Parts: sequence; C-alpha cells; structure tokens
Amino acid sequence: MLRQGIYRLAINNTRHKNKTVLPASSSILSSSSTSAQPPTSPPSILRTMSTNIPPLKPWPKPMLESRGDYRAESHLETHIGGPLYSQQSSLPKLPIPSISDTLSRFLPTALPLAKSVEEAETLKEAVKRFEAEGAGELQKRLAERKEGEMKESSWLQFWWNTLGYLQVRDPVVVNVSYFFHFSDDGTLPEHTSSSSTHGTLRAATLLYNTAHFRRLVATGALPHEAIGRKEPKTPLCSVAYKYMFNACRIPRKNEDTYRIYDPSLHSHVIVAVGGRFYSLDFVEKDGSGEPLPLEVIEARLAKCVELSKKSGGGDLPLLGYLTSDNRDTWAEAREELIRVGGVKMEEALKVLESGAVLICLDEEEPVSKKQASEIFWTGGLKSGHNRWFDKSIQLVCTKNGKAGMNGEHSMMDGMPVVGYCDFITKRSYNDVLVESSAKSCGGYESADDNVKDIFAECAGELTSTGSNVASHVEKSKSNFDNLISSHELQVQSFQGYGSNAIKKMGYSPDAYVQMAMQLATYRLW
Repeated sequence: MLRQGIYRLAINNTRHKNKTVLPASSSILSSSSTSAQPPTSPPSILRTMSTNIPPLKPWPKPMLESRGDYRAESHLETHIGGPLYSQQSSLPKLPIPSISDTLSRFLPTALPLAKSVEEAETLKEAVKRFEAEGAGELQKRLAERKEGEMKESSWLQFWWNTLGYLQVRDPVVVNVSYFFHFSDDGTLPEHTSSSSTHGTLRAATLLYNTAHFRRLVATGALPHEAIGRKEPKTPLCSVAYKYMFNACRIPRKNEDTYRIYDPSLHSHVIVAVGGRFYSLDFVEKDGSGEPLPLEVIEARLAKCVELSKKSGGGDLPLLGYLTSDNRDTWAEAREELIRVGGVKMEEALKVLESGAVLICLDEEEPVSKKQASEIFWTGGLKSGHNRWFDKSIQLVCTKNGKAGMNGEHSMMDGMPVVGYCDFITKRSYNDVLVESSAKSCGGYESADDNVKDIFAECAGELTSTGSNVASHVEKSKSNFDNLISSHELQVQSFQGYGSNAIKKMGYSPDAYVQMAMQLATYRLW
C-alpha cells in the first residue's frame, strides 16, 4: 500500500557516471518522476467490486492505434460510460498563462544559472525584447489554438504526447520509463510447493487483483478521481485509463504510435521468464472480466517457469533487448522481425501487444531496496533481457517474492498508475486466497493447454540464414549494457515528514519535491 509522505526523486547527470538518488519506501518508489499522493476517491473502491458490474462492452473496433491526440480515442469514453468517465465533459480547461506572468516566473528561475553579471544582463535584455517584439503574436496563436482547434480538449496535450514522448528517440529505459517498488507481502507461505516459488505466488496475487481493477476500468465502474479539501472537489481527467491495459507502444521511424486493444476480446496476460514470452488466460472468457481462481493462475505461471527451464533459452534470440534501444533502431529491428517472420511474427506481436499486462518472473533474489530498485527500474545486467519495455504495465516479481512495476510513460501519466498500484497491493496473498477459495477450479483448461510460447513458431525463421535478427539483438544488448553501466542508483529512505507537513507549510508536495530535486542536483554537481 502507499504510505503518506513518500516521494520519488531522480537526479540524472550527463557525466560519465550518472547517478540516480531515490528516497526509498517499502511501499512504492519511482525512478524517473515525482508524483503527488493519489487523489481521493469515494471511501472504498473495493466496495464497488461487490456491486453489480456490467459485462465488458465490445468496442466499435478491435484495436485503435493512437498517434498522440487524445481526441481520436475520446469516443471510447462515451461508449464505455460509467462513473469513471462521467465528469469528462465538465473538466476545467487548461489555461494559458499571461506573457507577463510567464516572464516574471522565468527570470528568477533562469538568472541563478547565469555565470557572470554580463550574462545576467544579456538575459534580462533578451526577455525585454521578446516581450516587446515576438511574444504577442505567439500568445495570440496559443489563444486561437485553445479556443479553436483544441476547444474540446487541452491545447497542450497533443504537443505533450508527441514532442515529449512519441517523437523522442532516446531509449525509454532509464530516460522515460518509471518504476514502483511494492511493500513485501508478509502473508506468503514460508515454504512453497516444488512447482511454485514466492515469486509465482506473488505474481498470481497481483494478477488476480489486476483482473478486478481492469474490470472496473474496462466497464467504467471505477469512481472518477477528484482533488481538493472542500466539496465539491475538482474532478481529474480519466483519459489515461484507456491506455492502461491491453496496450503497447509501437516503434516507428521518427515518431512512435500507441496501440490499445479491446479488453473484451483479450483475456490473456504476457509472462516473461528467462527472456522467453508466454501468454496465459487470467480472466473468464465470458465477457465478465472476472479473475480466474488463484490456483489456476498459479499453475499457469508455474508452467511458464517450467517451459523456460526446459528451453534453456533455446535458439531464439533474446528479443526483449530490442525494446530497450534507440527508438529508430528498434523500429528497424521490428521491421526485420516481420520481414523474416511474416504472418506468424505479426500474430505473435499482436498477442504480446494485446495482453492485459506483462508480468516478469525474474530468477534474482534481491535483499536490499537498492538491489530491488535496480531490478524494477531497468532489469539490470542480469534481467534486462526479461522485459518488453513498450508494454504499458510490466509487473516484476523476483524469485523470493519482491515485487514492483515498470511503466511506459508516453500516453499515461502517473496518477492513475499510482491508484492502480495502490489497489493491487492492498489485498495480500491470504486475502486473495480466501476470496478465491469460494471459486471452483474445475472446468478450466490445464496449464499445459493454456500456456503458449508466443514466439516459438517463429524460431526457425528468426534464426534462418537470411535473418539479421540475431545481429540486431546483439547490438541492442551491447547498447543496453552500456546504458545501464553508465548509471548508478542509490536509495535513501526519508521518514522525517511527509505530504501533510508540506501542505501545512503552504506548499504543493509535488512542487516541494521538484525543488528538492533541483537543490540536490546543485549540491551534487
């Protein structure tokens, strides 16, 4: 569960050895962004699960490929309906700050960076010229955009999604993706069966809880979020929830896209073990979105581990490395995958992209927060191949039951994900075991029949004489190793005070931590 007053702090430097410093928590950590505590929702989302939730409504199209403009997929909000999207039409619009306000805030921020009196004076003169000569026309264009083309949306969102994410060519790992570190689950049994590990039990628990949350999102039954101390509170936008499940970023030359799949058509998740990727069903196929019994999910996860050990890696290249590379490089590699793998590869990629989430079962057994954080952030040099960094949500479970989450950031900001992680960690293994015990485990496909190795049928083509896939993987692995090795991560647990104390000081907790990041950067470098 989330704890009040724990924030994430990331400080990156462009020197030879980059250092990232994180205040740690046994609850949730994030490596590449700070975020405030989750906004308030009605008293208990869990209570919503006991009410009559409608079945998942099929979408007008089985898949939508977003190019960064939320308006293109907004019809789904009306189609899905429910409390989650009930406030979308009444959201406050993003304002455009006045020129004078912008410049009055800019100068005090920029002047301390000036290295001389002369440079400071030059900056002041440049600001005066800008206000007198060019700012008015630019401000007019912004206002016209806000009241014209983007009247029904945010004037900033398309630029934010494309210029800030989809067009960025740097690897998403380290530079964009963020992670959370979950509290340990103290209810996991001390000893496990020969076919299970603490990692598979933890993973099954998280998937079971994920199924419940996904059901609330996909039906619109999840209460919308709101902020503020007084009623009526200010509703928050729910647009990001459409990109949370059954979603995947797609590498393209110059600018990526983002695919979202109809959750009513896909009952599976993706499981990564030893660099191999498997699919398994984790919810009912009757359209309800209800989770399968915990025992069934556990058995299927154990089967993934068994198949991975039998394959020993096999002849299949470690394709996960490709997703960690420069976006244009990965786009070229994806084209090569489809060229040599043909229709079978296209179908395999579709299965991976359309999975509700991806769960990574790592063989490592971290003890310290630092060790665990390195695994959840990038996978490190030992587990980096066991990721598909384009998936919207990757849940990571280590062999000894440590758990976290790695998120792809491009179409989905932090607050909905914080709510999701809070939800799936609130109920322990024992809680889920008790609830699930009321369900019969009979009538379900065996793990042998249900678990599929996604890329197994493409192995021959990928390793054929005319294939360049192995070369692409080798280069991406080298680039990944260099990227990871050039960064250092340290974890600092701060328990002195939290968000409530910061608010009493009269500051926004998020802004306060942003300032702490700048101060820490100044003191370090």
